[in-house]
Amino acid sequence: MNSPTKSIVLASVAVLSWSTVATAFKVALSYLSVFETLFIACATALVIFTILMTVEKSWGMLKKLSPSTWCLTAVMGLLNPVTYYLVLFESYDHLPAQVAQPINYFWPIALLILLAIFNRQPIPKKKYIGMVVSLAGLTAISLGGKSITGGISAYGLALAFGSAILWAVYWMLNDRIKHNLPESVSLFLGFMFGMIYMCIGACFVQVSIPSAPALMAGMYVGAFEIGIPFICFGMAIRTTDNPALINQMCYLAPFLSLFFISMVLHEPIMPTTFIGLVLIIAGIVYNQYFATRVKHSPIKSESL
Repeated sequence: MNSPTKSIVLASVAVLSWSTVATAFKVALSYLSVFETLFIACATALVIFTILMTVEKSWGMLKKLSPSTWCLTAVMGLLNPVTYYLVLFESYDHLPAQVAQPINYFWPIALLILLAIFNRQPIPKKKYIGMVVSLAGLTAISLGGKSITGGISAYGLALAFGSAILWAVYWMLNDRIKHNLPESVSLFLGFMFGMIYMCIGACFVQVSIPSAPALMAGMYVGAFEIGIPFICFGMAIRTTDNPALINQMCYLAPFLSLFFISMVLHEPIMPTTFIGLVLIIAGIVYNQYFATRVKHSPIKSESL
C-alpha cells in the first residue's frame, strides 16, 4: 500500500471511529455513571498508549524529561482526560446526543477567542464572519432542541459549551509542549496521570463492578474515542503529502454521527440540528481555509 492510500485508510478509520462515539457515549452512560465511564475509558486508552510506547520503543524518552515537563504533563493530565471528559460525559448525560455532539465543535471558535485574550493574537476581521456563522448554527441547535421529546437542559447546554472551552484550553496549552515530546509520549503521560487522578477519585466516589455489556461499552469509548483514532489520525498526517485533505476528512465525522444517532439511539434528527451543524462546520471551514488565505502561500490546516 503506497503512502497516499495508507494515509487515506488511516484517516478513514479515525473519522469512522469518531463518528460513532456520540452514540457510544449515550450507550455507555445508560449502563454506567459518568465517573465509571471515564474510569474504564481512561484505563483502556492507557493500555493502548502503553502498547504504542512499546512498539515505538519510546520508553527511553521518559528518562530525558525535565522536572518542569513532568509537572506540566501532570497538569495536562488533570485537564485532559479528567476534567474535559467528566464535563463532556456529564453533558451527554443531560442532553440528546444530536445536541451535545455538534456543540462540542464550538471549540475552534473558543480557541480563537482565548488566543486573542491570553496570547494577544488579534482575530482577523474576516474571521468574525466565520465566528458569526458558527454561532448562528449553535443557536439553531440550542433552540431547535426544545422541540425534542423531553425538552432540553440548560445545565446540559452549559456543560456542552464548557467542554468545548476546556478542549480549546487544552489545545492552547498543549501547543507549548508538543514540539518537545513525541505524540506517543505525550498521550501516554497525559493518560497515566489521568488514571492516577481517577484512582484517587475512586476512593471518594462510589464505583460499582460493571456488567459485561457495561464494561464493553466503556472500553469501546476508550478505544474508539481516544486511543485508536488519535493514533490513526496522527499516522495519517505523518504519512500523507496532502495534510489539508486529511484534515478536511474530519468534517465528515459529525454528519456520519447523526446517522448512527438516528439508527442506534432512535433519536429523530431535527432539521435545526442538521442546519445548525452545517452552519458550524461552514464557519470553521471559512475561517480555516478562506479568512486568512494569502496569495501564493500554502494554507496551514488543523484538524477539529
